[in-house]
Amino acid sequence: MAERGASADRLVRHALVDRLFHWLMAACVLVLLGTAFLPIMGLDFPWVAAHWIAGFILTAIVVFHTVRAAFWQDLKSMWIGGADLRAAIDTAAYSLRLSGRLPVNSGKYSFAQKLIHHLFTLVLLVAIVTGLLMMVRIDTPWWDRNPFWLAQATWGVVYVLHGLAALSLITMIICHIYFALRPEKRLFMRAMILGWIRREEYRNYHDDRR
Repeated sequence: MAERGASADRLVRHALVDRLFHWLMAACVLVLLGTAFLPIMGLDFPWVAAHWIAGFILTAIVVFHTVRAAFWQDLKSMWIGGADLRAAIDTAAYSLRLSGRLPVNSGKYSFAQKLIHHLFTLVLLVAIVTGLLMMVRIDTPWWDRNPFWLAQATWGVVYVLHGLAALSLITMIICHIYFALRPEKRLFMRAMILGWIRREEYRNYHDDRR
């Protein structure tokens, strides 16, 4: 639909609430990574409170997004189906000059965008669940620390999973930023900031039937 108050040449790609969710989540993740790794690199500051507060905020907005996606949005738009897999194979073959056939346009989200969404979902869920478990080991305004709540070996698994999730996030964020800044992909970054894409961009990248 055309964006209200904007030119008829513009179409809404992301509603304001979804853009706010994206950037608030990004801010929380960056705070979490900064408070996790900067002390290891030798920058000494009181990081624990900032870390768990950012973690709580991230948990709350992920729950909000999950509920919104389940009841007010179309979950099928993020599902990876056979058409997405065929389009991904066609894109790879065309990019590697193995085929002269142009890849078909996607629906709202391409195979790559769906894949990175699901990877972020998996890694963030691991980080959130293990992070919430680790909250038992620190003092908060609501409870005193209890490092013996789980067995020592179990805590080891929790810490390893949490660390792997954090390291994976760094790699994924670098890839995400890289592709967002590529000239042919900047329309998607603009849409995540301003909410809209042009009709010509829509015709070039998207298929009404999908």
